[in-house]
Amino acid sequence: MLTFQSAYRIILRDDAIPTIFEHTAQFNDPQNRHQTKELSEELEHLKGSTVEDFVKQECNEINIQSIIKEEEFYDVEPVLLSQEEKEEKEYLRSLFEILTVMGKQNIPLEGHEAETPDGIFTPGNFQALLDLQINAGDEVLRKRFEMTAVNMDYCSKVEQKQMLQVCESCIREEILREIRDSRFFSVVAGEEIDVAGEEHLPLFIRFVDKSNDLKEEFIEFFPCRADAETLAVQLHMTITEKWGLNMEYCRGQAYVSSSRMAAKMKTVAARLLEKHPQATLTSCCSCALNIFLAKSVPVSGVTFLLEIMEQISMFFNQSPQLQAEMDKILSLYFQNHEEEGRERKTPFCCQWIERHDAFEIMVDLLEALVTCLDGITNSISGLWSNPVKTQANVLSTVLTEFESVISLVVLKNALSFTVDFGKNLQGKMWDVFFAANNLKAILTSLNEVLENIEIYHDFWFEEATNLAVEMGILVKLPRRCWRNQPDVMNTNLLAKGYYKEELSIPVVKHIIQELKDIFSENHLKALKCLSFVPSVMGQVKFNTCEESNADLYTNDLPNPDMLSAELNCWRIKWKLRGKDVKLPSTICDTLHLPDIQFFPNMYTLLKILCILPVIKVESDKFETGRSRLRAYLKDTPKEHRSNSLALLNVNYDANHDLDLMVNTYLKMFPEKIQLQNVVLPHAVIS
Repeated sequence: MLTFQSAYRIILRDDAIPTIFEHTAQFNDPQNRHQTKELSEELEHLKGSTVEDFVKQECNEINIQSIIKEEEFYDVEPVLLSQEEKEEKEYLRSLFEILTVMGKQNIPLEGHEAETPDGIFTPGNFQALLDLQINAGDEVLRKRFEMTAVNMDYCSKVEQKQMLQVCESCIREEILREIRDSRFFSVVAGEEIDVAGEEHLPLFIRFVDKSNDLKEEFIEFFPCRADAETLAVQLHMTITEKWGLNMEYCRGQAYVSSSRMAAKMKTVAARLLEKHPQATLTSCCSCALNIFLAKSVPVSGVTFLLEIMEQISMFFNQSPQLQAEMDKILSLYFQNHEEEGRERKTPFCCQWIERHDAFEIMVDLLEALVTCLDGITNSISGLWSNPVKTQANVLSTVLTEFESVISLVVLKNALSFTVDFGKNLQGKMWDVFFAANNLKAILTSLNEVLENIEIYHDFWFEEATNLAVEMGILVKLPRRCWRNQPDVMNTNLLAKGYYKEELSIPVVKHIIQELKDIFSENHLKALKCLSFVPSVMGQVKFNTCEESNADLYTNDLPNPDMLSAELNCWRIKWKLRGKDVKLPSTICDTLHLPDIQFFPNMYTLLKILCILPVIKVESDKFETGRSRLRAYLKDTPKEHRSNSLALLNVNYDANHDLDLMVNTYLKMFPEKIQLQNVVLPHAVIS
């Protein structure tokens, strides 16, 4: 009837039936009886509550944030604590210390879930670290552990969750305080990910810190299953009420999402723009523009192709042996063009699906990819396991569908007009500035393609057909069309007309509209303000000034009436510089100039331009949030992902103030502490 919970404690099994109780007099005490009833009712309430209730959860976290601010910003007179209160704080401090270590080291609380034989106890990670702390000499923990009633959890999952919530809020508040001090910020949402069975968006904030460095910090996983209108309200509430940021200072927003989420996030962006017109919608520097555009195309064939490309990348990157096999096939295919072969190997080894020319590379490698996958599938050497062979066979099968081939060819050609444009957006400051002035020409070319789509589609279909014939792929309609119309003759003519209407026209139309939406008038005006960066001024020979575009941020400037005179002085400063003075080439370099404070309007303008999501983060050491999040997601199974633990892990270098966590917890959950101190009766087991 007993089971071991740890080396120190023995507790009842769930099916145990106590028959005789000691210390029954405690139940006659009305106060204890009332507190025990409260505990039972609360546990029942917690079992029935749902974490999916967004508003309730947000309000709870807002209360925690308020307590944290009160603890940090208000001087509290020291209070003499009793010995019990001191021990209570030390006890909680030890628990918070263990939780923060687990978060920083990305250790799940539960550990493995394998069933163990009766009588064998395997503690979870949290319990194991508690035991380790006790063995290391933590007398407060030892005393608390030994005094706790045997039929109570030492630290229940509910309490662990509440403590993690406090840890998360304390870390987030430290980051948010720095953002508020910076004043201006932008919101960036990454592609949706699975966290414990539910889709979330990773949210980042871009800002310039007090050292004038651009940062992009991970703030939290945001649930995104709601409809578009509800999601817009929830996101606005999270930013303003939960995080305490003023959306009047938001100057940019960007959303990298799949085609399933693209339309929803477009609505979210539109709703935020209605309330805050200066929160300019932009593309995101972390994603190549062509990939960004393709992900949002609302065509099933394109969506399926992008999923295949991601699966292929993950397949070959899962082991060096698979990569070596692909390199061997590429060497054979490009043996007469060694230089081209080396160029194709290099991007394939890297994250080639994130490149601006990803679709061009994919077309060039398609036949080699299928050959490699078929070789792995049919191998009899024993080098590849059955799961690897099965996966290779599935990928080869979907790649050799004509719909995949023509979707790839259409994307390659339709997005060829924006390859250089996208590269420039992630290039140097003068490249970004000149790109803003070239958008009109790109839109003109794409509109010309749309007007003559019959001619262009003929070329694209012919290219796809020739590639399919070389690879032995049958030119046909998608299978869903045959299921709907089994009596239709599957001729090239039918397929050609179908793919024109269902693929080529929608893709070109979408690219045109998406470019117009992303590169709005305000966005282009902001990019043209990059002429204030000294290196860009040098490129245009100091002959032009985009002063009129700066009107976009007039209300943000400390002294807008002096802007014209200040810009003139700024231009003269760099035009008449000494021969040994090098023009700063980036916004951050310019913000670090010792005399930048003498140009307050220019300083403010450059800070705002710097935080636009389209502007590339210029140093990897200031993009730790995104890189650490990628590492966290790669190393953590979906079922073990946690918003709280992720925030602790990604923000590894944040200040983990254990005393603040303890005080916040005591104020947020005072009833928990009182209930923990109720000593329940020990049981004699029959």
